[in-house]
Amino acid sequence: MSLFYILGGIMIAALLACVLYQRHSQKLLLRRMGKMLEDAGNGHFQPELIDESMLSSIENSMKRFLTDSILSEENLQEQNGRIQTLISDISHQTVTPLSNIMIYSQLLEEEMAGSPQEEKVRAIRKQAEKLDFLLQSLVKTSRLETGIIKTQPAECDLCGLMESVCEQGRQKAEDQGIDLIFVRGEPQQVAFCDPKWTREACFNILDNAIKYTAEGGRIEVSITAYQLFARIDIKDNGIGMEEEEIPKIFGRFYRGSQAAEKDGVGLGLYLTRQIIESEGGYIKVTSKPGLGSCFSVFVPELKANISKV
Repeated sequence: MSLFYILGGIMIAALLACVLYQRHSQKLLLRRMGKMLEDAGNGHFQPELIDESMLSSIENSMKRFLTDSILSEENLQEQNGRIQTLISDISHQTVTPLSNIMIYSQLLEEEMAGSPQEEKVRAIRKQAEKLDFLLQSLVKTSRLETGIIKTQPAECDLCGLMESVCEQGRQKAEDQGIDLIFVRGEPQQVAFCDPKWTREACFNILDNAIKYTAEGGRIEVSITAYQLFARIDIKDNGIGMEEEEIPKIFGRFYRGSQAAEKDGVGLGLYLTRQIIESEGGYIKVTSKPGLGSCFSVFVPELKANISKV
């Protein structure tokens, strides 16, 4: 009987030792994996030679995954760099020929005023201007996407900014017989955004509103303050759009079914969303066919960002 108890004790001790060893191995494995993930997150992960006798298959799989992820990220950055270089080269090589085409076509248009060829020359000039706008938009979009150009959010007088946006579009609105109204909010509505890029983003929306609003229409621009964001509303009573079309309008090169008659390349709203989201803001759209659209741009308020510091 004593031998039986001794053997039983040895077996129990061996089992306990196995359990403790397994737990220790699991803790060690989790600690190593945690260290690998932490190093990868900090950008300091260094792939090592895999020794199957030392590391578990799970740990090896994690190493392979992190190594592949880092290589994929490096390849993506390299491809983005190539795209940026290509677009910059195209822009640089075409800027002079395009400028010459626009200048000479404008001179020809003046010389042929009243002749049957005037419309043809005007069409050449308009297409050259459209191509120039497309190239500029592509360059801006590419530089934002690749991080070469970054928004620099800072203290910004939102009322002053939107007043300048409205002034920029006022002449075009008046030429089309559209009533453009800016409703001033608080005298000192301070936001936390990049003035230059936010102005461009909001003007893209306003320019679209003018483009798709008929003569005699109305566009209203207003600012509303909230706890964390300031909201810029650009509301028109133009052609509007179906609800299912709203998510598509921010896509690259997307042009709606009713936009074919109007000039445009389909990059304005895509660029606008890139800018606003890079500043920590967002855009909401409400629209109904025949009744118009309202674009609400939410930008962070200065006090909300100060409270985070």
